[in-house]
This record gives sequence, C-alpha cells and structure tokens, in this order.
Amino acid sequence: MAEHLGLHTVGDLLHHYPRRYAERGELTRLNDLPLDEHVTVVAQVSDARVHKFNAGRGQRLEVTLTDGSGRLQLVFFGRSIYHHQKELLPGRRGMFAGKVGTFRNVRQLSHPAYEMLGKDSGADAVEAWAQQLIPLYPACAQMESWKISNAVDVVLASLEATGWEAVTDPLPPALQEGRGLLPLPEALRKVHRPRTKADIEDARARLKWDEAFVLQVALARRRHADAQLPAVARKPVAGGLLDAFDARLPFTLTEGQRQVSAEIFDDLATEHPMHRLLQGEVGSGKTLVALRAMLAVVDAGGQAAMLAPTEVLAQQHHRSVTEMMGDLAEGGMLGGSDQGTKVVLLTGSMGTAARRQALLDLVTGEAGIVIGTHALIEDKVQFHDLGLVVVDEQHRFGVEQRDALRSKGKQPPHLLVMTATPIPRTVAMTVFGDLETSVLAQLPAGRSPIASHVVPAKDKPHFLARAWERVREEVEAGHQAYVVCPRIGDEEEGANGRKKSPESPEDEAEKRPPLAVLEVAEQLAKGPLAGLRVEVLHGRMQPDAKDDVMRRFAAGEVDVLVATTVIEVGVNVPNATAMVIMDADRFGVSQLHQLRGRVGRGSAAGLCLLVSEMPEASPARARLGAVASTLDGFELSRIDLEQRREGDVLGQAQSGVRSSLRMLAVIDDEEIIAAAREEAAAVVAADPELDHLPALRTALDALLDEEREEFLDKG
Repeated sequence: MAEHLGLHTVGDLLHHYPRRYAERGELTRLNDLPLDEHVTVVAQVSDARVHKFNAGRGQRLEVTLTDGSGRLQLVFFGRSIYHHQKELLPGRRGMFAGKVGTFRNVRQLSHPAYEMLGKDSGADAVEAWAQQLIPLYPACAQMESWKISNAVDVVLASLEATGWEAVTDPLPPALQEGRGLLPLPEALRKVHRPRTKADIEDARARLKWDEAFVLQVALARRRHADAQLPAVARKPVAGGLLDAFDARLPFTLTEGQRQVSAEIFDDLATEHPMHRLLQGEVGSGKTLVALRAMLAVVDAGGQAAMLAPTEVLAQQHHRSVTEMMGDLAEGGMLGGSDQGTKVVLLTGSMGTAARRQALLDLVTGEAGIVIGTHALIEDKVQFHDLGLVVVDEQHRFGVEQRDALRSKGKQPPHLLVMTATPIPRTVAMTVFGDLETSVLAQLPAGRSPIASHVVPAKDKPHFLARAWERVREEVEAGHQAYVVCPRIGDEEEGANGRKKSPESPEDEAEKRPPLAVLEVAEQLAKGPLAGLRVEVLHGRMQPDAKDDVMRRFAAGEVDVLVATTVIEVGVNVPNATAMVIMDADRFGVSQLHQLRGRVGRGSAAGLCLLVSEMPEASPARARLGAVASTLDGFELSRIDLEQRREGDVLGQAQSGVRSSLRMLAVIDDEEIIAAAREEAAAVVAADPELDHLPALRTALDALLDEEREEFLDKG
C-alpha cells in the first residue's frame, strides 16, 4: 500500500475514500469505460469459451461480460485458463479489475484480477452482499479494490473496539454543530460502509469541510503572519519616472490595466508587504502593468527585481522593458534621460565582467530595475534597497525562492506574482490563498483572433500535408511560423534502443517516442518546407546560441522556428502568425493555450494547428477539441481541472506528494471553499496560534508536514 498507493499509516488508509459505490444488482456501464485506465467493474458473465490458435499449439480463454446493454471481453492465456473457466461460469456476477484496452475494436481486459460475488454459497452471505453498496476504491494493478476494502474492515473493527479514541477531530465543535455536520467517526464509518446513498452524501459533506477548512486555516495563518511583517511604503511620486514613461506610451491603457495598477499602487503605499497575484490572459499586457509598478517603486527610492523562470524569458523581458522605456532605461549613461534609471540583466551564463558590473550596479543602487533568473537569488547578489519583487509564471517557483529573494531587502519587499495561466476563482482561493488576486481580462486593442484546428494525422494524413502547405502560404505572405515538438531528440538511447520518453497510457498505446525537434526540423527542411529558412530552438542549446536564434527570428531572418516548449511563455514576435503543435495530445490544456498565445500578436490573424495521432474517440482528442473550440483561458482552465485530478492543481504532481484533497473538488465545491475561508479567517483572527484548538493544530501539522507548507506556494 505504501509503495503503490502512498498509504503509510492507518490514518492514510481511513482517508483513502471509495471512488464510487456499486449498488447491489446494479451493473457498471461497460460502454462508458475509459481506455487505458485501470478500472474495477461489477458485471455478469454471459459466456466463456476456449479458442485455439497457432495451429492448435496455443489457447486462450475469452469471457464476455455484460451489463445488459454493453459488453466487455476478458482474455486469459496460458495454463491457468481452465482454472478461470471453472470460476467464470455464465450467469455469475463478480468484480473485475484491470486496464481497459481494445482488440479488433472490442474493449477488453487482459488477465484481469477478479472476485466473484456471493460465492460463499451460504444464503446469508449472498443476502448480505445483496443488501450492500459495494465501495470501489482507487486501486492499482498491485492492490485491487477488494484487498483495500478488506484492510479497511480490519481498521474499522479495531476502532469500534477502542471507541475511536485514536481519531482526532480537526473541526472546532461550535463549527461542526453550527453547520450541522456529522461527528468525524460517524462520517468515516458512513463513507466506507454506507447503508444508503444518504449516508454517502452526509459523510462527504462532512469530510469535504475538513479538507477545505484545514487548508484555509493554513492559508489564513499565512496571510495573518504576512500582515504582521513590516515593509517600507512606496508611494508614487508626481513628475517622476512613471509619469515620464506614461507620457511616452504610444497607446492608452485599457480600463482593466488602469484598475489593476490602482490596486497595486494602493498596496505599495501600505506599511506591510503587498502579496498580489496578477493573472491575465496571454497578451493582456501584464508586463506593462508590472513595469509601471516597478517604476513607481524606483520613483519612491527603491529597487525592483523581476524574476523569470528561464534565461530565454529573462532576456526577452529585459529586451522588451528596455524597448518600452527607451532612454529612460539608460539612467546615468551618456544620452540617457535625466529622470532615467539603469535596467540590468542578471543570468547564470553571463560573462564575468558583465556580471561583476551588474552586481555593482545593484549594490550601489545605480540600477533601479534588475531582470534575471534564479541567479538573482544567489548569496552574492546584494541590493541597495529592494522594494518590489515581481515573479513571472509563479508555478515555476517554490516557496524557498520567494523567501530567499524576500530576505534581500532591509525589510520584506512587496511581492507581485504574474501568471498567464487563468485560474478559476476557487483554485485561486485554494492555491494562492495567501495572495490577493487581480485579473486582467481585456485584451489590448489590435490583438488578432486565432483560429485553432485539430489535425488528425493518422486518420487523415492529407490534413497534415495541408498543414505544411498553410505554413508555406503564411511564409510567402511575409509572415513566420512556429513548429512545437515535445522532445529535443538527442537524448540518450534507452537500453532497448528506443528513446527514453515519459511513459503515459498514450505512449504505451502508440509504442513510439514523442516527436523530437531535431528530427522534425530535418524532415521539414528536406521535405514539405524545403527552401524555407528553418532553425531549431531548445533548452539544451548554449544561452548565446539560443539568444542568437531568437534575435534572428524576431528580426525576420528565420521563417520557421522548430522548438520545444521553451517558447511557451513570454516570447513576443508579432510577425509570427502560424503554429503547428506536433503530438499535441502530449501537452496539457493550459500549456497548449499558452503556446497558442505566441501567434496572433500582431495585426494579422493567427492560426494554430494541433496535430495528433490519437484515435477520434480518445479522451486526448476530446481535450484537443476543447482547446480548438475556445480562446477563453478561464473556460479552458475549468476543462483542464475537470479532466485532471485536483491534486495536480495543488502542485502535488511536481512535489511527488499525494494531494491533500481527496474529497474536495476544487471546481464543484466553490461554496464550501468560500465558507471555509470565512470561518478560517475568523478562527485565526481570534486565536492565531490555535492554542485553544489542539486537534486543529494536529491536523494542520499533519497537512503541512507534507513538504512543509510547500504545496501552498507551488501554484
């Protein structure tokens, strides 16, 4: 259980809730089973036959299950088939567990594990089974649902004997009674061994509250602690750098940009640190809003640092900020503006002399603005007076980096986190619960619409040929294009000569590694895009080489850029109008949305083609269809969440820790989360250290022990 399901203690097992419940006599809908997933079904055997193959040398047992409407085939090979044939008699019911595959378009489980129901032939046993809701647990190939169920039986029996003393209840009694929630022992009993559907509902209502409340208390304590910190108020100064910058803008700010800027300036003027999340669609002008905040801080005598997740991005931000500021970015230099300041870049791969100069400019205060990568966090980097930290693409940063950068100020600096991944309100309340949120929903005037289409390369190869023709047409019209691949292509060969690639159900289904930049670029340059200027960009290139390719692409000297997701965020080439994403099913929904945001940044319309070899009925194709059907990032982030487990939302996928949310669904349970947030704020305001609520403290320590609060900041 520990190895395959992450269940280490009895408490973990008690909180490993059934995924669903099969009703007595009710059979699972076999037609709805998802391909490539591990399932447990309750079904009836309709027939079982042994077939010979290989001229009689081999034999297999084929068993057909039915639920009255759909069918599912089980197949067994080898010597054990006669044993299975004796068990799997037509008319009997059982639970069957295995991975759903297809053979000749029929869904099948190969060598499934199974448990026949009602075979303890006593009439009592059959009757007992017939009365029950059968809990089906999240299981895996090594640990079937019924084995987990047997283990839960042992634990429940033991707790009944001791009067449940070992279970501490995190909810304050007043809250539990006030909200009419079940006591915890009763909720656990009912969720694992319900007698009725009402039992399940009551238990879930209570257990969701536990999760929402403990999480919101953790966040409320964090906000409370942050509010106690001192900070230097940075009030904008009239007639300074910000006014000079605004006067030169060739366009007017959108209403949204003005409003969000006002929220930020209000925060900056207070004497405790701002903690604000700025979310906006790709291209909504977040960088401009962040730059204005940085200029206001420089006007008030402080310095501002912008932290980017990659060197390519840091260089891009540096380039776009210096371009936007013009001579205002050359303070103290010949030809620079009198009101200007110095804007420096700091990355790990800079030459020694340039790096030394940048560090000097920071410590003397000569540089008001610094843009860099994690290199900014190193011990050697000292600031004259750090007043504001802007973090780009928060989900790339953990709490340690935020804290390390904060410690660079004489007092904690103000913090602005930018993300282009739209986050539904409840997720923002859950994941970024310690940050106030601002949203930029409007796109600036002059942005063009993007048409998106799925290209089914396997079903309709001529669609792919047409995709390359479209790329040629865009280039002939004077535009440029991106081709994105999941892999670079010079990785080590695996032991069996196959390239190593992340194993996912789709990978196994296709038995081929994801397409790679180097191979695709070569095929395109020799084939469909022959004669065009095709270049590659990926994370393993030398920083200078990367920057050189990006500069030439931006200057229009490259027609087609074949790249990995290094272009996912921040790359801004208005002349690039087309993007072809190869093996698009290997990317997440929000990642596809981010990538797509790289085209249509100028006056010409954008085109995004999602190429996939997945079959039409697969979940992967449904996901791509959703991306093609809407440009609304908030709508997509909902779809994304509904398709992924919420655990991934809490950054658990990166940290390797199981999600702390087992019952709460971040999207559906908006009301519970909002109510829990209010209750938590009240509890923490009255008793910040939770001295009077020891059981809540225990639950909090257990939650936060998983990677020490880190998932609250993973985003």
